[in-house]
Amino acid sequence: MAALAMMLAAALAACGKSAPESKGKEQQPAKPALAVNVAHLAQHVWPRIATASGAVQPWQEASIGAEVNGLKLAEVRVNVGDVVKQGQLLARMSDDTVRADVAAQRASLAEAEASAAQAAGEARRAHELDKSGAISQQDLIQYDTQAKTAAAKLAAARAQFDSQQLRLRYTRVVAPDDGVISARTATVGAVVSSGTELFKLIRKNRLEWRAEMHGDVLPRIQPGQAARLRRMDGGVVNGRVRQVAPTVDANTRNGLVYVDLPPEAATSGVKAGMYLSGDVLLGDAPATTLPETAVFSRDGYDYVMVIGQQGRVRQTKVTVGRRQDGQVEIVQGVGANDGVVAAGAAFLSDGDVVRVIAAGAVAGAASAPAAPASTPTAAGAQR
Repeated sequence: MAALAMMLAAALAACGKSAPESKGKEQQPAKPALAVNVAHLAQHVWPRIATASGAVQPWQEASIGAEVNGLKLAEVRVNVGDVVKQGQLLARMSDDTVRADVAAQRASLAEAEASAAQAAGEARRAHELDKSGAISQQDLIQYDTQAKTAAAKLAAARAQFDSQQLRLRYTRVVAPDDGVISARTATVGAVVSSGTELFKLIRKNRLEWRAEMHGDVLPRIQPGQAARLRRMDGGVVNGRVRQVAPTVDANTRNGLVYVDLPPEAATSGVKAGMYLSGDVLLGDAPATTLPETAVFSRDGYDYVMVIGQQGRVRQTKVTVGRRQDGQVEIVQGVGANDGVVAAGAAFLSDGDVVRVIAAGAVAGAASAPAAPASTPTAAGAQR
């Protein structure tokens, strides 16, 4: 009896130990499938664009300098940023010595006029005497020569007088055109030389965007095409292509596209010297698109999750193009009948199983209703 009792006790103990072990070996519940929306390729007509960056520069910048030599700047009337009109006085030089030179030259001119008048009168009288034979041919030639010499001296004196008057006029530095002063080196009291730059003027306050385009794109750029320049504050300035550079840089293989900006660009936050990005519109073209939320980047490439049989997803590399209004152009990688995960695909792995929400199936857009609380969704995983 004692031996039988011991055997029963051992059997019961063995049964007690095996119960937890068998319980631990029970199969774990399967991972729930994520509920997702499905998106299909959609067709649109979008503008083709060439995106570029480049500097904003003045359309034309005039250099305004001194045209007389050795005079002192007596007055400077404008500063950088001032809007000026054509002919407006910008600076004035000391003109005392020039006025004295003008007065002296005026006197010399009067003297030359008197000498020329006297010589001309003597020549006329000599010709009257020649009719009666009262003067020799040698004297007649001498009077004619004196008259011509006096006339030449008069012309020289008149030219010298005009030159001094021109110097007097050049003591006033005026704006050659309407525009905005963009630089100033003029300083009151400085003695300037002829040709010294005093100001720079942005003519008409017109700016242009010099977009740097790759040489492969340049043949598609034509004068008159519309362009959009993105301001630093997020706004957009519309422009128009004026011309395309005839050459490209040998090192960068880029060429310049000159885009005229409207007059209001200068007052809307766009300044000369800024380096901004923008687009040149090349015309409309068909686009096959998916929602931007369906495309994700991984290891430097763009991918989508294509939904296959039994809801199993396949990570597929795609080539993307234009973007607009929350859509992205799919150039290559997705078939016409393929359905892709519309949102949250980045949180899935190749081979995961998903459950498609039929009501959320869309063509080129992702607008899904909320999934039941008991079923996780890819969008919820993103949050």
